[in-house]
Amino acid sequence: MANSVARRAIVTGASGGIGRAVATRLARDGFAVAVHYGGQQAKADEVAAGIKAAGGHAITARADVAKAEEVSALFQRALDEFGRLDVVVHCAAIMPLFRIVDADLESFDRVIATNLRGSFLVLKEAAQHVSDGGRIIAFSSSVIAKAFPTYGAYIASKAGVEGLVRVLANELKGRNITANVVAPGPVATDLFLAGKSEALIEALRKATPLERLGQPEDIASAVSFLAGPDGAWVNAQIFRVNGGFA
Repeated sequence: MANSVARRAIVTGASGGIGRAVATRLARDGFAVAVHYGGQQAKADEVAAGIKAAGGHAITARADVAKAEEVSALFQRALDEFGRLDVVVHCAAIMPLFRIVDADLESFDRVIATNLRGSFLVLKEAAQHVSDGGRIIAFSSSVIAKAFPTYGAYIASKAGVEGLVRVLANELKGRNITANVVAPGPVATDLFLAGKSEALIEALRKATPLERLGQPEDIASAVSFLAGPDGAWVNAQIFRVNGGFA
């Protein structure tokens, strides 16, 4: 395997939604992909099978991104299979929505553990193991600029991710590794649509000048740019891929 493909990547949260589209697009771009999942093995297996059916190379690997030992094992699994890592894309996240005044601390802690602690752990491993000249891409959200009710914990976690990545980009100086954040606007995924009324979804669709929800492939195209040769001079940026949802 080590010499059969040019580039190798880990995509976390790749069992569905945006992560699935990212993993599939990177495979099409010539990457061997480690398809990470948290609890949906069947969906991850389906993503990997699709990549293989198209002539690509993929493995699946489970990890709870909030647990340091499991994140470390995820990276070791990919390194054992691929020999090196060129790109890490961290998509895994949760988005339970609740008002600050009503929230129990356990709900808040769960969002922070998965979205912020998880990002810290993945970024830490990526900084250790991505080869010089590689790319690290994390995910935030354009909803940070909106301050919608019930999004408090989610926005707090994603604002933290943006801060971590910009610092990491400076800490990687001398290794020619870029570190960036993709911040999607409203994208038609199960994570985004869950719990929303048709009226709210329609309002969000009309909130962008392009008058549509994003599709996972829109976001995957942005990741492909950052991970590819044309993204080499983009570093420490928050890439808001949102159709004008500002």
